[in-house]
Amino acid sequence: MIRQLFQYKGGVKLPEHKQQSTRLPIQKAALPQRLTLPLQQHIGTPSTPIVEVGDSVLKGQMIAKAASLISAPVHAPTSGRVIEIGEYAIPHPSGLKAPCIVIETDGNDAWCDHRKPVGDCHDYSPDQIRDYIRNAGVVGLGGAGFPSFLKLTLGNDRVVETLILNGAECEPYITCDDILMRERPLEIIKGLMIMKHALVAKNCVIGIEDNKPEAAAALRGAIKELAVEVEVIEVPTRYPTGGEKQLIKILTGKEIPPKALPIEKRVVVHNVGTAAAVYRAICLGEPLISRITTVTGALKKPANYEIPFGISAAELLAQAGVEESSVERIIHGGPMMGFSLNSVEIPLIKTSNCLLVTDKKTVPLLDKQQAHACIRCGSCADVCPINLLPQQLYWHSRAKDFDKVQDYNLFDCIECGCCDYVCPSQIPLVQYFRFAKTSIWQAEQEKKQAELAKERHQFRQLRIEREKAEKKARHKAKAAKVAANNSENSDKKQAIEDAMARVKAKKQQAAEASPEKPESGGNT
Repeated sequence: MIRQLFQYKGGVKLPEHKQQSTRLPIQKAALPQRLTLPLQQHIGTPSTPIVEVGDSVLKGQMIAKAASLISAPVHAPTSGRVIEIGEYAIPHPSGLKAPCIVIETDGNDAWCDHRKPVGDCHDYSPDQIRDYIRNAGVVGLGGAGFPSFLKLTLGNDRVVETLILNGAECEPYITCDDILMRERPLEIIKGLMIMKHALVAKNCVIGIEDNKPEAAAALRGAIKELAVEVEVIEVPTRYPTGGEKQLIKILTGKEIPPKALPIEKRVVVHNVGTAAAVYRAICLGEPLISRITTVTGALKKPANYEIPFGISAAELLAQAGVEESSVERIIHGGPMMGFSLNSVEIPLIKTSNCLLVTDKKTVPLLDKQQAHACIRCGSCADVCPINLLPQQLYWHSRAKDFDKVQDYNLFDCIECGCCDYVCPSQIPLVQYFRFAKTSIWQAEQEKKQAELAKERHQFRQLRIEREKAEKKARHKAKAAKVAANNSENSDKKQAIEDAMARVKAKKQQAAEASPEKPESGGNT
């Protein structure tokens, strides 16, 4: 039976540039002398360190625990010693620093003894499987790093009809998912079956772009070998088909409304890399401590490298044969949604899927020369896969009219860069949208801080008034007590005086009542 495919609005056809990094099998990156591990490698709250400077750690040992529900623990990618816990630059467009744990590796790569592989996942409840996945620090490896156990958790009265595994990998240059599907298809399918058990899903579908025939064939071979029911669907190659909502639309025809979650339409989407990580966590007892990262562009040895988290971009690029003299820019992520690195000393983390090196001969897809005035051609709206109006968003973002820009659903924008790519005026639209989002977030944060300060001030005023009232009440009570004591003393004094008066009166009465003595006389 041939599944009917649907089409989402917008999108663009891009040059792929993928063959360059798929000529070699997966390369294992050499272990560096030190690893810098940010406490936030995921969406949500940063994890909390549970080690101290000077502690020895083993490979796979938890070194930072999840700090809240939307958080994920961090594990040591190898054995060594904690030499610092401090602020370091992290892979982020802002270039700001964040708390990190620095490990000096010892070269032994010795595993800890906490690994507890699960035999048959069906011997465990979905809740137990989710706990294993959470404790293993597994996050989504295809996007922003959302903790995976949350997307494997059902809400009340919710049913998953379709579990989709995303193997589209639509962005140019990036091939880490492609090479993973080619070389480790059994891990992916076994991980998918574990996810199916956790979600009690009815059907499993793998969506993969039709420019990856080797990967599709490898997955089908693994499905046949394991004798499981999984459908591999090849979809047209178009950007951004790898977007969650876009892939759902293509495979199921279901539209996910703004601010809604796929689970509300009985669909859940995970990345193929996440499925492999789930397999390793459950079946091998290995936490998420490494991933496949594409290193491509102006290099001597472009390939996909299995990297330990915390390795610096400089270390990895050196292993890939970078020529620093010719490097113009290094992009973390792909050319459409990635960002330029301010320093090559930043560590690579769970969401680091690609390092793209450009030289003067290699011009990234979104490089802008000089922006011109908008000609109102409407091309940006035609290609927007979210059905937004980028032209209006641009005008209001540029004018810093942040109230108006939200009326055009700014936060529905996935920053895919399609509008940027087709703009004939070379306007960096996505940069304006990011600026507007950041400004709104900052204003909201400042508003929250102001409200918090106001609450604190009001609480302080209430406390002061309460303390004044309590002090006044204490003074009043003390005065009343003193008055009561004075009154009691006065009463006692009066009683004594009355008693003394009565005694005196009795003596006087007694004296008056006694007969007079005769006078003594002489001889008669």
